[in-house]
Amino acid sequence: MPKKVYTGKVISDKMSKTVVVAVTRLTQHPVYKKVIKKIAKFKAHDEENACKKGDSVSIIEARPLSKDKRWKVLEIVRRGN
Repeated sequence: MPKKVYTGKVISDKMSKTVVVAVTRLTQHPVYKKVIKKIAKFKAHDEENACKKGDSVSIIEARPLSKDKRWKVLEIVRRGN
């Protein structure tokens, strides 16, 4: 089974070798048909501490690295401010 790859924005880089990535997706409400923005936050492993707050990154599914960390930073798509 292929590993999941998501693209999101780094919202926190305060931890050592870890970043928090917010992945945004649009979904339609089942009854009212209004488009809703849903945000999921993932903790991802960043070995070189290269990611900074505001960067756009790709993350890939990985084995459990800690209690909450199940993702690794694949690449930095775009630098932030």
